[in-house]
Amino acid sequence: FLGPKVPEKLAAVTPSAKGAIDYGTFGIIAVPILKVMSFTHRFTGNYGLDIILLALLIKIVFFPLTQKSQKAMKEMQKLGPEIKRLQQKYKDDRERLNRELMELYRRRRVNPFSGCLPLLLQLPVFFALYRALLVSIELRHAPFILWIRDLSDKDPTYITPLLMGATMFLQQRMTTPEGDPQQQKLMTFMPIIFTFLFLNFPSGLVLYWLATNVMGILHQLYVNRRG
Repeated sequence: FLGPKVPEKLAAVTPSAKGAIDYGTFGIIAVPILKVMSFTHRFTGNYGLDIILLALLIKIVFFPLTQKSQKAMKEMQKLGPEIKRLQQKYKDDRERLNRELMELYRRRRVNPFSGCLPLLLQLPVFFALYRALLVSIELRHAPFILWIRDLSDKDPTYITPLLMGATMFLQQRMTTPEGDPQQQKLMTFMPIIFTFLFLNFPSGLVLYWLATNVMGILHQLYVNRRG
């Protein structure tokens, strides 16, 4: 078969021909992602919008876990005064401070890194989408809006990765517990590192992460308003 590797056309030749498309390790996730996007594309006609809808779907799937994580982060925020007291008391003994903090977390049954769990669990989706953008003929040269003329290529203006980094920083500032030095340091550097990493990533991939961040911010604002 010498034509473009479109799954439907390959299947028309022979069902086994679809295996010619190499989605890599995360193919088991990449294929359903592409099927979902192909379905929504019938209505939107824009793969950029399909990526945003995919981000919304993933957000809904992980909603219960996100709720649980945010509840844990709220508990962490309540520990702020106690954490500051320990920091003041053991400011000259870092090892003792870490031990006391771990004991405090254990006693109050909170995990200081619980806010990272939803992010980590979404990484397979991220890598699967990355692979799909690389090998899917449907997404090649697919435009979104304005300056984004090819979702499978990097953003030539770097606007999208910069927005992604800014929204990531804002979201983490909204959720990071006060008084936890480890969390504060980690959450300060992560958006900077991710921004540089994403500069040369396909713009469709950056758009997915940006959409996820914006939805996370809106959800956090809703949670904060409810108190």
